[in-house]
This record gives sequence, C-alpha cells and structure tokens, in this order.
Amino acid sequence: MSDARFDLIVIGSGPAGEKAAAQAAYFGKSVAVIEAEPEPGGAAVHTGTLPSKTLRETALYLSGHRNRRLYGVAVELAPDATVRRLIERKDTIAASASATIRQNLERHGIAYYRGRGRFAGAHTVEIEDDGTRLSGEYILIATGSRPFRPADIDFSDHAISDSDEILAIDRLPRDLAILGGGVIGCEYACMFAALGVNVTLVDARPEILPFLDLELIARLRQSMTSLGIRLVQDVKWTQVARSGAVIATTLSSGERLETERLLFTAGRVGNTEGLGLDRIGVAPNARGYLEVDDAYRTTVPHVMAAGDVIGFPALASVSMEQGRVAICRAFGFAYKSAVSQLMPYGIYTIPEVSAVGETEQTAREKNIDVVVGRALYSNNARGQITGDHEGMTKLVVDRATRKVIGAHAIGERATELVHIGQTAIHMDAPVDLFIDMVFNYPTLAESYKYAAYECLAALNKPNA
Repeated sequence: MSDARFDLIVIGSGPAGEKAAAQAAYFGKSVAVIEAEPEPGGAAVHTGTLPSKTLRETALYLSGHRNRRLYGVAVELAPDATVRRLIERKDTIAASASATIRQNLERHGIAYYRGRGRFAGAHTVEIEDDGTRLSGEYILIATGSRPFRPADIDFSDHAISDSDEILAIDRLPRDLAILGGGVIGCEYACMFAALGVNVTLVDARPEILPFLDLELIARLRQSMTSLGIRLVQDVKWTQVARSGAVIATTLSSGERLETERLLFTAGRVGNTEGLGLDRIGVAPNARGYLEVDDAYRTTVPHVMAAGDVIGFPALASVSMEQGRVAICRAFGFAYKSAVSQLMPYGIYTIPEVSAVGETEQTAREKNIDVVVGRALYSNNARGQITGDHEGMTKLVVDRATRKVIGAHAIGERATELVHIGQTAIHMDAPVDLFIDMVFNYPTLAESYKYAAYECLAALNKPNA
C-alpha cells in the first residue's frame, strides 16, 4: 500500500491538535488528523474542560444555589432525576462541540482518519485499525493526558472513580471523599456539595491551589466551607479499601473516612503508550510526558508535541496556542512565534476564581515593591443585584512604575472579568487606565475602577 503524503500529520484532535491542524491548513499546507476516539475533541470536550464546566452550570441551576441567598429558595433534589439531567446536558454540549470541530477540519480541507496512530518510521504513521499508512514532513503529537491511577487503589470497584469516570455516575452519593485538592478536586468538590452531597476533600499539601494569591485562597476556602465541604489539609491518605457497603480511606493522621463513593484527582499522566516512540528514538519521562524545546520539537526535530502530553500548564487555552506556535515555527510562518508568558488561570469552583500575572506573594519574592487594591462585589451594584456577596476584584501594581502586574478575581464571572486585567498587563498599562475608563453601570467590570482607586490611594501615601 502506498503512503498518503502530507505536509503535516497530527495525532490527536484535542485543543492542541485541532488548532495546529487548522493553522497549517490556513497557510496552504496539506494536513491529516488521526483520532483514536469515536469523536474529535479530546479530553477538553469529552472528559475534562467542557463536561465539568457544563456539569457545574447544571448543578447550580438544578440545585437553586444561586437563588438561595437572594430569594431564600430551597430546592429538594431527586438524586436519580438530577443525574439524568446532568448527564443529558453534558452529552449535548459534547456532541455540539465535536460537530463544530469536524466542521472546522472540513472547512480547512483537512483529512480526518479515525483510528489509533503509531509511528512506523521517522516520517510514517500507521493507523492500527486498518493498516493505513500516512507519511508527513512534520508530525505533531497531541494525544493529551489521562488521570493518574495509583496501583494500590482498586479502580475496578464501582464506587471508586477517577476524574474521567465520575462523569458517568448513575446517582448522587450520600457522601463523597475526594483525594487531591488541585483544580479538578476543588471543582468537583464544589459541584457535588452544591447538589447536596456531603464532601470531604483531602489534600497532602498544607494549602489548596497554592499558586493563587493567598487572599483569594482564604476566600475560596471560606466559601467551600460554607457549601458544606470539609477540608482536610496537610494530611496524606495511606490506604483506600472497600469495607462492606462503604469505601474506607485511612489517613496519615489516623482518621478513617467511610464514604459511599471516592474520587481520586491527584495527578495525570501523558498519553504516550502505544505510539511506537521507541521506533524513532523519542522517550517520554516517568509520567509519560514528552520534553520539548521552545519550538515544541522533541529530540527528533521534525516530530513535535503540544498540549497536555507535554505537561504543565495543561490548560486547554494554552494548548491551543502551543499547537499554533509549533506549526508556525516548523514551517517558518511569521504569524506567531511564541506562546505568551502571561497565562490566565480559570478555576470553576463555586465561586469561580481566576488570576493572571503576579500575586502579592510572588511580587515580593521578586523584590518588587507593590501596592494592592480591592473591590468587593458586596459594594458593587451588580453584585448586590445578583446576590453575589463573596466576590472580589484585586489588582497588584508596581509602586515604581504604577503598572498593573497582577489581576485576581473571585466570584461569578471571575473567569471573564480577569481578561480586563490581563489586557492592561499585556499592554504595560498604568493603573490609571481604569480610572480613565468609563464602565457600563451596573456591572461587575466596574469593580476594576474601585480597585484602582484603592491602588492610587496607596501610591499617593508615603511608603513607610
């Protein structure tokens, strides 16, 4: 069988793979995409980003959480019916997103192959399912990642799940233990707690989400506690095992948790098994991730990798940019040469948390003299109307230059609001920008003006 030849072969159709393929095709390159799963989109569409955020919105709606403080409405949930509604909405969004990706690939004239791809040679990828062989000048690995599964936890037990499996539950449990206080663990803890599940979140570290500004962490922790989540921090789990009708989790503190279900969310591994990388001299690290240079090239220069398969930061937004940059660098397109170092974080807890740039702590570690300004949603007209009293917008400003170097938000729509601050940082703008701007009223965006006023007050005050 003669090989079909392409300028670029992409293995995987998640955020990095799709955008890389479209970028190359946009500039006239012939492109093939190989996808192992029934539908394109990767974890972002089917098991991670979109499903979990869809479940969060559905949980907020079905539980009446947003109305409880404002109107005193309490909603009694029927567990079985609730889960059916949760899953139905998730599946609808996934199907819509997959269809959009297919349309995007078709619009760009990209050849799409369904099957599991593996290297048959330095420039050749074979599709296992039917033996089709494709050859490419460049090959991009964008196969993503999957949940890490410790060998001493029995994931064959129907009541023990990783973050992919939890999306397929058939009923809400009475109580749930979550092992791992990272982004995924915190998001699912909030979602299930909003649905009335008794949640215990266990994390081996002394603080959840330690990359965030400490003030935001404290506010989020308070909000999670108000939701009914029990936080067990700086404690490791030593054993997980079934004990009759419950899952028993033994902690290093000596405490024993007994819950109806357990969710393990501590870590992920790269999807590099079965790719035949040994045939081309590329070796993943111990966690299955591929190491790349600033052009996203592996140790074999014409073989690139982007997205979750290269590890940190493993954000869909960043993966898209990595895919685009990899292609531009490979083919010499001047359009885009690097991924911006200014990467926002969006965490879909209840309430949302989002951040970009320096925190108070990181600025001071770098010996940058900063002032900060805060604006509380409880003092904001839109926040009062919606009943969001937990939120806050916070700015971090370099005292010497008056430039905004950090923007942080907690509260509903925080992941949208943060981009206002991101733009200011990206443009090296002084905090005065927000004083000069006219914001719609009433809006949460207006909180930037009042955070800026607080910064100006600190700037005009002699530095003691």
